[in-house]
Amino acid sequence: MELLVDLGLPDMSGIEIIREAARRYPDTDAMVVTVFGDEEHVLASIAAGATGYLLKDSLPEEFVDVIKELRAGGSPISPVIARKLLKKLRPVNDVAPSLDQPALSARESEILSLISKGFRFTEIAALLEISPHTVTTHVKKTYQKLAVHSRGEAVYEASRMGLIK
Repeated sequence: MELLVDLGLPDMSGIEIIREAARRYPDTDAMVVTVFGDEEHVLASIAAGATGYLLKDSLPEEFVDVIKELRAGGSPISPVIARKLLKKLRPVNDVAPSLDQPALSARESEILSLISKGFRFTEIAALLEISPHTVTTHVKKTYQKLAVHSRGEAVYEASRMGLIK
């Protein structure tokens, strides 16, 4: 049995639901689907028994694949959450040297900055007087350079790297 749980429920904590489901139905896979990507929520969910953790900024078509992965015995985790967990688990003394920051073009940086402010691709295209297709091309290149798959991840990584303010 699979259980999809949001942590921000009005009547009860999603973490408590995961904990209770794990106690009553030990074979249940609990997938967190939430907006909360902070360390406290992630670790508490895993400790309660979550077998996956997906941020709501994922694309809708990704949810079907994630549920299939969960049913097949996987533990799907949003890439930004996986990165946080890996950093948390990395020994302090053995920190690997940081990789060079990806070199974004001026246009990619400009578009990423507008994305971080909430502009849609069509709005960005109009502001910069370029086609929406060109915006999409720059965004895809930016995602590749940052090794991300969504707007939220791109903004998070770029902010963390100091590429945008």
